[in-house]
Amino acid sequence: MSSSTPSSAPASWDEPEGLAARGTLIVLPGRGEHGGVYERFGRRLAFDAYRVRALGDASADPAVLDEAAKLLADESLPGPKILVGSDTGARYAVRLAAEHPAGVDALILAGLPIGSWKSGSWEEELTARTACPTHQGRLAGDAAFRRGAIDAAVDLLGPPLDRVQVPVLALHGKDDRVSPLDRALGAYAGHTNVRTVTFVGGRHDVLNDALHRTVAATVVLFLERLRLSPELPAIAEESA
Repeated sequence: MSSSTPSSAPASWDEPEGLAARGTLIVLPGRGEHGGVYERFGRRLAFDAYRVRALGDASADPAVLDEAAKLLADESLPGPKILVGSDTGARYAVRLAAEHPAGVDALILAGLPIGSWKSGSWEEELTARTACPTHQGRLAGDAAFRRGAIDAAVDLLGPPLDRVQVPVLALHGKDDRVSPLDRALGAYAGHTNVRTVTFVGGRHDVLNDALHRTVAATVVLFLERLRLSPELPAIAEESA
């Protein structure tokens, strides 16, 4: 059973009937977004038997963080539990992991915003967000999506990554103009529990970008390694 209706309620996608759930992903969207924006991502991960719960934009509604904390504490949801944050949602995911370490098994951070960015027009915002024509069409026709919200200022204090002890997968587009790659990599530098993966041609909304299949495959590989051990043992190796 799944739901992707744009609203304040979480959007949800469950594992196929007859399969045991392999874990739970709690998605914190970015500025202007809502849970339904992540339908494609949610369906793809649910197909691989991961439950996905996508909440609202915490920068517009702080109550979202309380809802995320409840999901982390919900024993009916299968572990491991992973917080997935995009844009400002990535910063909120780090904060939640620092404040509720017992409930979080890993973080996936996409398009971590560093500093500020201003779009000159809706067309500029749309192309900066994603190169995927399907997702561009989704955002353009989405009445619940808040255009221009991405121009809102970001807290200049870095996210408290030094307080996060769980594995972190950081995903970033090489062509991200909203949060330039070099600045994002600087925020991750020195944190040994962070693994960064960059995507050639990738833009800011990397989970919903043109390479979304490759991104989802990267996420699944990370999740499968996490299920084996927090040390992320290798499960696939190239032969010479």
